[in-house]
Amino acid sequence: MKTEKGYPIPQGCTVSGNKVNFSVAVPTKKKCELLLYKKGKKSPLTVLPVKEDSVTGELRFLSVILDRPQEYEYNYRIEGTIVPDPYGKSFAGKEVWGKKRDVQNHEIRTHIVPDDFFWESDTRPHLAMDEVIAYTLHVRGFTKHKSSKVRHKGTFCGLIEKLPYIRQLGVNQIQCMPVYEFEENQERYTNYWGYGEGCYFAPKASYAVEDAVTELKETVKTLHKEGIEIVLEMPFTSGTSMLLIADCLRYWVMQYHIDGFIVNPDVCDIGALSKDPVLIHTKLLRKQDQFQNTMRRFLKGDEGMIGEVAWQLRHLSDGGETFNYIAGHNGFTLHDVVSYDGKHNELNGEQNHDGPEYNYSWNCGAEGPSRKKAVLELRKGQIRNAFLLLLLAQGTPCILAGDEFENTQKGNNNVYCQDNPTAWLDWSALEKDPSLFEFVKRLTVFRREHRVFCPKTEMRGLDDMCCGIPDVSYHGRYAWQMPSEIASRQLGVFYHGTNGREDNCFVAYNMHWIEHIFALPKLPKELKWHEAVNTMEGVLKEARPIEEREVSVKERTIRVFVGL
Repeated sequence: MKTEKGYPIPQGCTVSGNKVNFSVAVPTKKKCELLLYKKGKKSPLTVLPVKEDSVTGELRFLSVILDRPQEYEYNYRIEGTIVPDPYGKSFAGKEVWGKKRDVQNHEIRTHIVPDDFFWESDTRPHLAMDEVIAYTLHVRGFTKHKSSKVRHKGTFCGLIEKLPYIRQLGVNQIQCMPVYEFEENQERYTNYWGYGEGCYFAPKASYAVEDAVTELKETVKTLHKEGIEIVLEMPFTSGTSMLLIADCLRYWVMQYHIDGFIVNPDVCDIGALSKDPVLIHTKLLRKQDQFQNTMRRFLKGDEGMIGEVAWQLRHLSDGGETFNYIAGHNGFTLHDVVSYDGKHNELNGEQNHDGPEYNYSWNCGAEGPSRKKAVLELRKGQIRNAFLLLLLAQGTPCILAGDEFENTQKGNNNVYCQDNPTAWLDWSALEKDPSLFEFVKRLTVFRREHRVFCPKTEMRGLDDMCCGIPDVSYHGRYAWQMPSEIASRQLGVFYHGTNGREDNCFVAYNMHWIEHIFALPKLPKELKWHEAVNTMEGVLKEARPIEEREVSVKERTIRVFVGL
């Protein structure tokens, strides 16, 4: 087997024809060996020393000539300990979820991955943030439940089998929880979510039917053909070097055509990454709970929320790096937000001490499952209200997968260790009652039809067009007067855009438990207000003309009017 000196950069394994270069960081003076295996074998075919070089710091490198590189696997042995390549792009021995393997017994090996995938004419959609309606999911949990009725449950292929449903819902960006190779078998629990240390360059083998590299690339290519972006959550652990983070994100963009990443600003410098020439057109996002907490408090009727709600409804982050959500993986599902006052994490084995303590939820009068018609109807109305708060806010909205058909985790707000139906989406809820799905589907269309809900720049409450009407204004019982009392739970928002007649929209939010009157702002003479959405009725098929100068809004209801 012929060897050559090789080169230090890039780190990891690089294939060029039949020449394979290996580069790995090893502390000075420690012995390093390259173990080469025939594919599928648990004993090395050969062991090659990887020596230090005086001019490349701690990087060790070696090139090996192999007739068919993809028929080989490798590891390193450093001071007697077998180590998979930290820059490894795929791993043998990790194909079965939950099956423990021992790397020291050669049961885990690093694949040699040639760059030979046929991308056809794949093009990243490059959607502007004002065009995005995002949908966040866990690849395994999205289709693992038997009710998903897909052939390849819990895999990238299963996700694509659900593509017609995703298109129907009207979302155009998929945000995935970690899909890199992580260790799910922890000492005391199953790491279902995938947070923590991992092999950040490799797609998770157990999320594939056969080959994770090919199947994830096929998933990306298929989504792109439909104009749908894919964003990966990459929560690097504290202490991860910026070099590795930058190398990793560049790799996913170049090799997998990934459209964006959700990263932790406490671990990496988003500003520096955004200036990287490879990542400069890639979305670099971060989570923030302020929108969620504000809207949940408003939804349940807390006092003193009007000013903050008005700000959150119009706020756009300066760099477009944040997105809005009312429910996420870390916390209650939307169904549970309106069904539980407290968390119920007993199955996690931590005496219910884990998970967020403050959920700003309200059970609508009964804790958990209920047969009371009044409670169930109130919950359904509150969920519709939540979707309006999310989809009519001007920032980028993100829907938690399953919220559109009332998926529940039975009050568990921290399912990090629940690889079972508690955390998996139960699609039977959609079959039993598709009405919420139909509501959300029509609401995503409504948002796109009315650009005032997704402007490119933040509205300022000023009359920039010199037409006598500001771009956004706030109202209540009286027109042009924003409710300022701390006890107020009603807010009217008038949006005036520049893209045509239908860009006059008025949203009347009443989160109080009593009915309230709203004055409708006066429109130009040729226009009249028409009701388009009412959370007691849904998105109306035909807008209903309103002759009155003021309207009554029932308790815990939102009504939306357009000028026609």
